[in-house]
Amino acid sequence: MKKTVSIQNEPAKKGVVRIAADVILCAVLIFAAYWFLLPPLNIRSVSMWWFVFLAAVICVVVNAFSAFAVFLYGIHSSRKIGQIGETAKKAGKPVKAVGILFLCFVVIGMVFSLIGAEIFHALAYNRLIVSEDGNFTADVAEISRSQIPVVDRDTASRLGQRKLGEIADLVSQFEIEEDYTQINYHGVPTRVTPLRYGDIIKWFNNQAQGIPAYITVDMTTQETALVRLEEGIRYSDSEILLRDLNRKLRFCYPTKIFDNISFEIDEDGTPWWVASCVTFRIGFWSGRDINGAVLLNAVTGESRYYDLADIPAWVDQIYDADMIMEQLTYNGKYRSGFWNSIFGQKGVLQPTDGYNYLAIHDDVYLYTGMTSVVSDESNVGFVLTNLRTKETRFYAIPGAEEYSAMGSAEGQVQHLNYLATFPLLLNISDRPTYFVSLKDAAGLVKMYAFVDVAQYQVVGTGSTVEAARDDYIAKLKEEDIAVDDLAQNTVSGAIAEITSAVISGDTHYFLTLADGGEIYEAPVTLSDRLPFAKAGDAVTLTFTESNGARTVTSIVFS
Repeated sequence: MKKTVSIQNEPAKKGVVRIAADVILCAVLIFAAYWFLLPPLNIRSVSMWWFVFLAAVICVVVNAFSAFAVFLYGIHSSRKIGQIGETAKKAGKPVKAVGILFLCFVVIGMVFSLIGAEIFHALAYNRLIVSEDGNFTADVAEISRSQIPVVDRDTASRLGQRKLGEIADLVSQFEIEEDYTQINYHGVPTRVTPLRYGDIIKWFNNQAQGIPAYITVDMTTQETALVRLEEGIRYSDSEILLRDLNRKLRFCYPTKIFDNISFEIDEDGTPWWVASCVTFRIGFWSGRDINGAVLLNAVTGESRYYDLADIPAWVDQIYDADMIMEQLTYNGKYRSGFWNSIFGQKGVLQPTDGYNYLAIHDDVYLYTGMTSVVSDESNVGFVLTNLRTKETRFYAIPGAEEYSAMGSAEGQVQHLNYLATFPLLLNISDRPTYFVSLKDAAGLVKMYAFVDVAQYQVVGTGSTVEAARDDYIAKLKEEDIAVDDLAQNTVSGAIAEITSAVISGDTHYFLTLADGGEIYEAPVTLSDRLPFAKAGDAVTLTFTESNGARTVTSIVFS
């Protein structure tokens, strides 16, 4: 009798064991999927809904395989055909469940997307970014010639690779991340990027010490520095396991929806990761915007979440350029409602196909032109957006759009086949002016050009920034355009100290006179005697002054 009960209970025990095994296997596979995909546990995240669907598929597949195993066991045990057929039917039910679940997710996604559709919320999309009218000459101060950024991302990448190649102990183990975030470092426009492990083997060799350095590129002087750290960077994209940057952020902030993660350094040179956090202003998952950021110390892994208003001033890029461009598109498109954007298109604008960054005070601004939806190769104005606060100003200054200006600059040197970089907007003598670098086929900067925004046929070029600006001012005067050029001043005296530095590939001399402590900057092209000048030589300097910087335009040795 006891033996009979044991035989009757054996199938039930096997069923419990099978269910437990299925549950454990599902849990392991779902955790493995979460480990690699790292979706936010937030119902307003599309990726979380896809993860839930994936988890359901995993459970269904595991159940189906388990049922199939029972099916095979039934054949092996010579069960009756009817019992085997019943088992096969049970194994097919999960497949139908997956199809039904997929349809449910599709319907939910369509409903949520419809709730936030632009046709119903055109005004809300228009107000994702709000611009105020600005005064160009007041908002964008004229900078001295030596402060004009001449390094774009491509040039920064070339300079960084060259610098790493000079360091024998690093070049064989590390590579350079190609992010090159633009920041203001001690008031200087700078691009910065970390190193990364060369491959998995090099990670094993170096992970105990971490990544030892990052690279900075001064955008005005092209000076490139490899900054070594006392303690290495232990959290980055090239790490694995728990020190992987994305995994560290996800496990510390499981519900946050991250957008752009950029590398920056504070005023002390400490490396940080800045992870912007997404919110949705419209409907369920529409109207993507930023409401804060997580700052993670790249060395220690310590992190803290900041609301948008509380983010430290040294942080420069909270908003991703693509998000700003998307919101500017909405702002220009829905100025007079949804239907006007399709029919009539009265007052409808759009940003031009490109952008650049402009350093103003201690912040980085995104610059782009605004043009009519009808392609007429001209801008009705341009906008500047603070990438930390999203403060946006519109300047109603009509003129050539950026690609027209680039073509005009290339036309000035067409015999050399140089290509222009995307323009940087500057204030030159209170006139909005495009500044571009002109590169040869190898990607090396050979010349510079200033192009007037209002009259893009006025182009000044030169092999140095100073020469290009002087040529531009001369061209403006030739066109009888009023130019509020910098006042020329003259001073005489004996040289007290003189030293040289290479800026943008050209030698500049910095000197002081015996009767004052002011510093004067003089390019080597001013005089053949400059390389031989020494303390005690009597000189007469003609110079201009802008923002405290004194630039010599003429030097006469007595």
